[in-house]
This record gives sequence, C-alpha cells and structure tokens, in this order.
Amino acid sequence: MDGLSAPALTGIRRLSALDTVRARIALAVELGLLAPGEALPPGPEIAAALGVGEITVRRALVSLCADGVLVRRRGRGGGTSVAAEPASGVVAEIAAYTGAVAEVHELIDHRLALETGLVHLAAVRRDDEAVPEMWDLVRRMEKASGWAEFHELDARFHAAVVASSGVTAGVEKYGEVVRELYRYYLPYPLEYLRESNREHGELTAAVERRDAVAAVEVTCRHVEALHTTMLHSG
Repeated sequence: MDGLSAPALTGIRRLSALDTVRARIALAVELGLLAPGEALPPGPEIAAALGVGEITVRRALVSLCADGVLVRRRGRGGGTSVAAEPASGVVAEIAAYTGAVAEVHELIDHRLALETGLVHLAAVRRDDEAVPEMWDLVRRMEKASGWAEFHELDARFHAAVVASSGVTAGVEKYGEVVRELYRYYLPYPLEYLRESNREHGELTAAVERRDAVAAVEVTCRHVEALHTTMLHSG
C-alpha cells in the first residue's frame, strides 16, 4: 500500500453490523427510550431504520433475548419486546456509542450548517412539485405505527426538502453527513417523534409560502435539539 497503513478503526467503526444493532437497542433500553414491555417493530422495519440486513437484525434480537434485555413470545400476538425487568450493563458494545459524544456533536453542527443553507434556498426557489411530497410525508409520519417506520419517513422528508434547493453538490455533501450521523440513531418514543413532526409541518408551511427566514428558524430549532436528544448527550 505504498508504505501507508489503513487508519485504526475507532469507536463504532470497530463494531460489526450485528454489534451496532445490539448496542443501539440495548442503549435505547438503558436510557428509557424503549420502555419495559414495549413491543419492537417487525424485523424488516428495524433493518431499514438501522441500515442493516434483516438477518443481522434477527441475530441481534435473539442475542439480546439471551442477554435478558428483550423477550420473545411466540404465537398469535407474539413478537419481540423489551423485558419487564431488562438486564443492564450486559452489552459491552454500548461503550462505543456513549464514548462518541464529541463526534456526534460535531456531526450535528455540520448538518446544521449545511441544512440551514439548503433550506433557505429551498424556500426562496420553492419547487411546486416538492411541496406536496413534503406534506404527504408529514401526514404519513403522523400516522406512523412505530419509531422504525417514522425514521424512514423522516429521512425521506429531510432529503426531499434539501433536494428542492437544486444545489446538487450541497445536497450530496449533506447526504454524506446525515448518513454518518444516522449511524448513531437510537429508537425514540413515538410520542416524542410525533411532537417533532409538528416542526416538519412548520417547515413545510414556511417553504410553501417562500418564507426563508421562518424556514431557517424552524430548521435551526429542529436540528439543534439533537444536541440534547442524541445519546442523551446534552
């Protein structure tokens, strides 16, 4: 390799896909984001939300059941849910996430800088075809049945907003930053997510009326909140 060695992997980059799923679900349980007895979404939805394969999710859930974090019930009305008294401190991979707070804050700031500029242009240049898509996604998020479904729709919403700016290079860079940030995504209570969806509605309304100042203000509020909600790292 021309005398160069690959950089050492640090933090979550040292983890396998299986370990990242284990860590994210277990950490959400320890932080109280997933409550005792709460049912998890179907495996395919979890896989889409966490960006991994369904087999990986299946193996992670089985292992977390063995660890006492989750329980599996068979038959009609069965599925995987958080244990009534979930075991704590049994998933060592969590440390890779809790030790990454500084990186998370930096990624949030990078996202904020890019997204506010792109949102400003999206409002000024309002794409009449994009606005109905944004409203449709807002309505679908309001009806989402769980955090996994909501997260997939949320990602599509923000992508649609910035894409309507028409700045291809900026949108591509934004996508890179968000994909990296989503590596730290944890399940959130659906009530919290629906509350955040109100800001999606405010943003869409601002873009629709070409109010760039209001669009940027709600974007700042929406993204800056991640400093206190992601990994509970405020």
